[in-house]
Amino acid sequence: MTELGWWTVVPPLLAIACALITRQVILSLFMGIWVGWTILARNPLTGLADALQSLIDVFADGYNTKVILFSALVGSLITLTQRSGGVAGFVRWMQSLNLGKTHRSASLVAFFTGTAVFVESSITCLVVGSVARPLSDKVKMAREKLAYICDSTSAPICILIPLNAWGAYIMGLLRTEDVENPLLLLFESIPLNFYALIALGVTFGVAVTNFNVGGMKKAEKRAREEGKLLRDDAIPMMSTEITALEPKPGITDNKWNMLIPIFTMIVMMPAGLYITGRSSILASESEMNITFFNIMSEGSGSTAVYWAVLAAIAVAAVMYLVQRIMNLHEIFEMILKGAGGLMPMAIIMMLAFALGATCKALGTGDFVAEFGSQFLKGAFVPGVLFLLACFIAFSTGTSWGTFAIMIPIGVPLAEGTGAGLAVAIAAILGGGVFGDHCSPISDTTVVSSMATACDHIDHVKTQLPYALACAAVALVLYLIAGAVVAA
Repeated sequence: MTELGWWTVVPPLLAIACALITRQVILSLFMGIWVGWTILARNPLTGLADALQSLIDVFADGYNTKVILFSALVGSLITLTQRSGGVAGFVRWMQSLNLGKTHRSASLVAFFTGTAVFVESSITCLVVGSVARPLSDKVKMAREKLAYICDSTSAPICILIPLNAWGAYIMGLLRTEDVENPLLLLFESIPLNFYALIALGVTFGVAVTNFNVGGMKKAEKRAREEGKLLRDDAIPMMSTEITALEPKPGITDNKWNMLIPIFTMIVMMPAGLYITGRSSILASESEMNITFFNIMSEGSGSTAVYWAVLAAIAVAAVMYLVQRIMNLHEIFEMILKGAGGLMPMAIIMMLAFALGATCKALGTGDFVAEFGSQFLKGAFVPGVLFLLACFIAFSTGTSWGTFAIMIPIGVPLAEGTGAGLAVAIAAILGGGVFGDHCSPISDTTVVSSMATACDHIDHVKTQLPYALACAAVALVLYLIAGAVVAA
């Protein structure tokens, strides 16, 4: 076990606690980074210097840089589609179909859009925000509610439909553990992924019944009675200059000016994975077969989302030039305006990546996994694996990192104790998804707040009661499943 012991979990927990208490996300994340490097250096001044350097080092990783650029360029796509009349045309079209006219209808549009787009969690959040936010604003739905629906149909649906970047990544991890048929195992784990299934079921129930608890109840009452989509002192993750941008005067609203760029982005995501994956296999000297799943497993998710948003912006620009809605000067003005409006989100993303690197240097995930493995015995294996994955993902903000830590522990443990490989893998995947979709330092949580123009901490606080309730039920089911398999 790492020599730093429990000190390894102090930085991420400090960052999360400070963010929830002070609502100052940027400051809280930096405090966590500084404390982490101070623990390593045993000197606050050296720790400060190392913390500042870690922010620069974020951009040494191409993955991080592409994701941050993608996040900023999302703002460019939103401003273009709004200024072109695409968003206004889409809202009018949806209402002509009697969709999105009521609170329930707008909620269901958000839910079904989220479940239909399962190529990648960030893309899911972006599409749900783009499609549902104009409708939800019309019916006075609190932004916290839309952010909850957006977030709860991103990671959960991506993990349940393995024909995407998530599935490819997990199959790659399983392959390294000498699992005979990773795809079959992944499919066997789907009905046992209790957390993801329950989270989606509860989200659907909330959309249909408008059942609200805690902070969500207050937020919905505020929106309904006062017409305030956000609380008075809220700091939305997207500038009001973007969310309140009106269509260019004199143009005709046209839904296709929004739908075609969004569709381009959706299509380009798996296409980017395929192109980068095939290139990676051909460029390597490995003997890996060129099959669809091997290609997707080797694809670069960061490159795919980066290409996807660039392609969507390019298609939008060409469409608007052909229609003479905007000239080149106006298009680039909107691109820069949109990217500038999302700079706070890009900064938070940078800090979240830096905190993740800090946790890796401290050995946070390894310590928690090693500590918990002492208690992994027989029937309790699935339940304890689920709790460990939940804690690691919530404290580090990454489900994929959690999978990388826990799958090498879970596979041999399940095989050695007879706990059942499918249920063990499902527990790990479910726990990783819990942290990914409700940790305040998760990129998916950040993107959900951004896509719905919600205050980030308000989103986290109002979502947590639902997520914790789902996790509690899932834990009970994993303990029952473990006992059944062990028997």
